[in-house]
Amino acid sequence: MATTAEELREQVRRRYAESARVVSEGTGTAGCGGGSCCADGESDASLFGEALYDAEQRDQLPETATLASLGCGNPTAVAELREGDTVLDLGSGGGIDVILSARRVGPTGTAYGLDMTDEMLALAQQNARDAGVTNVHFLKGVIEEIPLPASSVDVVISNCVINLSVDKPAVLTEMARVLKPGGRIGISDVVAEDRLTPAQRSERGSHVGCIAGALSKGEYEAGLDAAGFEQVSVEFTHEVADGMHGAIVRAVRTSSPELKGLPVVQPAARAGCC
Repeated sequence: MATTAEELREQVRRRYAESARVVSEGTGTAGCGGGSCCADGESDASLFGEALYDAEQRDQLPETATLASLGCGNPTAVAELREGDTVLDLGSGGGIDVILSARRVGPTGTAYGLDMTDEMLALAQQNARDAGVTNVHFLKGVIEEIPLPASSVDVVISNCVINLSVDKPAVLTEMARVLKPGGRIGISDVVAEDRLTPAQRSERGSHVGCIAGALSKGEYEAGLDAAGFEQVSVEFTHEVADGMHGAIVRAVRTSSPELKGLPVVQPAARAGCC
């Protein structure tokens, strides 16, 4: 059993690398063991992955992009993407949300995907080529240290990945850093009811199964507020385990961080950008 943050991160990386290999080699219908890595035998696989995208969206995608979908929602359906936006997908996996976002923001916009797994990045790049989208860039890195400059992104999306992070306050702070003032997030994630303790969440599923590491609704709201977001909402959409829900998380980066006592981050290049 993984006990340290690095061990947990490596466990997640191995799990998703194997998922990418299964899809790339055509030896499985989807993700981990024929279903979403998040489902992992702990909850109904229909609550995760490609089933959460409508037929019209799936028709716009290469088959390997839909087969590699391992999320718990459809962030592109709630993120209010606009023509010309720069959008960043945290934990972009096989690229399904990056490809859909690239089409939504159009040729004047840009879609970035960030993932720590070489196998997923290679699969995503191939999927983007097969989909014929050119306004995409895939970056290798961890979501706790986003390799993009400050105030460079209009929208951050993510699909069932933040619950897997080993340092969630760092992720929320990094989202605020890379977003422009007034920038917004549209995130799908697994979120616990406030009544559940961390130990009770662990009883309902593993960390790599997207359950044990989930924040509670109150923790998410407080974390986003502390990171410099306003208009925060966490809306449950469907139950994936007892007291654990797929959820839509929305917020806007405050346009006046100094009024909340937050540091004003100046735009500066980060290592590994682009």
